Amino acid sequence: MIEVREWHEWPSAEAEAVAVQERLRSEVRFDGFPAEVRTAAGLDVAYGADDDEVIAAVTVLDLAELSVVDRSVVRSRVEFPYVPGLFAFREAPPLLAALTGLEVEPDVLVCDGQGLAHPRRFGLACHLGVLTDLPSVGVGKTALGRYDPPGPERGDRAPLLLDDEPVGAALRTRRAVKPVFVSVGHRCTLDEACELVLRLTPHYRLPETTRTADRLGRAEARGT
Repeated sequence: MIEVREWHEWPSAEAEAVAVQERLRSEVRFDGFPAEVRTAAGLDVAYGADDDEVIAAVTVLDLAELSVVDRSVVRSRVEFPYVPGLFAFREAPPLLAALTGLEVEPDVLVCDGQGLAHPRRFGLACHLGVLTDLPSVGVGKTALGRYDPPGPERGDRAPLLLDDEPVGAALRTRRAVKPVFVSVGHRCTLDEACELVLRLTPHYRLPETTRTADRLGRAEARGT
């Protein structure tokens, strides 16, 4: 069972949340990635009838078949306002609750969001990785920062820069299709993160982890 480190209270004020990010970002590690990744969890959040109801969906995939071997969903009310750069304080609590409901502990967490590609270098993937001490990767649909377009072929990548500092990569997962934006969350290097994302994208732009978690959350939102 996944254990969550209770390293901080969940604040309700913006200044307190920023202070938590500033304090915990030094806990991010770049070593400890598994020699062989057998399972990867996709984490995604959907919203219910109103923006105060959040549905946290987690799927665990067997990488050999890219098939779902476990899943967990948690519905809750958000307790933190919408503030750019502080999404983790809305979404991490229900995602952590969903993770603790899994029977299969994944080797890696793949978050629909940012890791080091964040104003304080501590996005959702970092936060979840540090609190669970599991390797984690952030895969964003849009860039937080600037980049030159990578080459057109699958696997081509270019540095993602924020404040002129490399924080991730624009990674081409499909030929001539818009890249995804990969950044380190915890216990991995950028090379390891990009290699994993390519394993998870044999047919589509987005990782199968993200796609399956998104479908699960949407189905729960519809009540199906």
